[in-house]
Amino acid sequence: MVAETHGQVRQAHRWLMVEFAALYIGAPLVIALFLPPGQLFTALALVSVAGMALLWHTGGFQWRALVRGWRRMPWLELAGISAATLAAGWIILSLMRPEALWFLPRNRPDFLMVLFLLYPLLSALPQELVFRPLFFHRYGAILPNGQGAIALNAGIFAFAHLMYWSWIVAVMTFIGGWIFARAYLRHGFPAAFVLHAVAGNLLFAIGMGVYFYTGNVTRPF
Repeated sequence: MVAETHGQVRQAHRWLMVEFAALYIGAPLVIALFLPPGQLFTALALVSVAGMALLWHTGGFQWRALVRGWRRMPWLELAGISAATLAAGWIILSLMRPEALWFLPRNRPDFLMVLFLLYPLLSALPQELVFRPLFFHRYGAILPNGQGAIALNAGIFAFAHLMYWSWIVAVMTFIGGWIFARAYLRHGFPAAFVLHAVAGNLLFAIGMGVYFYTGNVTRPF
């Protein structure tokens, strides 16, 4: 009976590994290689719906946790990531794309306001649902321990942005993914969501949208 139980656990873990690879490696790879850039948000919506279905199917997840934890907001970390995002964006754009610095505030402040409203809900929120609660709850049994799980989460989050074909995006999303995963585990979902939303909005405000805009994507093949 014990051997049979262990065999079932190993089989379940193997299936989780296959599913994990398909969702977090296969799907981003297909999107980056084959999907037209204009269909990014459609793909993100489909992956988000699939992720929520998997989270529901897993069971045992406290859905109230998604709206609890606002009192544990790490305000110092929020201030730090805001300053770091602006500083990194300013340095990168000054060296590589100076014409893009503060482009939206200078030329399209109306569009920037729309981005500030829509980005948190249409991009940051679905990404956080898939890469934090789903990642750590459904696949926790096959993740490495401690910092290894956070490092893997950051790597997977960066790989999900392969569609932009930019080393700058890869580095920034790896660092961001590490910070968001750490915030999620320490402070809860609202903290990870707010950090992601604020960092993304500041990137667009300073002009880093030139790297995160699908219309600018050029595949290297």
